[in-house]
Amino acid sequence: MKRINKTLALIALASSSAAFAATDFDTLDVDGSGAISQAEASVDAKLMSMFSELDIDQNGELSKEEFSKA
Repeated sequence: MKRINKTLALIALASSSAAFAATDFDTLDVDGSGAISQAEASVDAKLMSMFSELDIDQNGELSKEEFSKA
């Protein structure tokens, strides 16, 4: 019984972590503008660390094409 409870706890933890991970373009594009601003990207530390590198045209936003290179 303890093993089942541990397994269920791990599944719940994994699914709740996944729910908070914003890794998909449409999820990050909160305002629906078709681009991810730095403010929108700030919820994802990994994306923020790569933002300048990914923002090829240096307009301060990531297009879907730029984001796909992440």
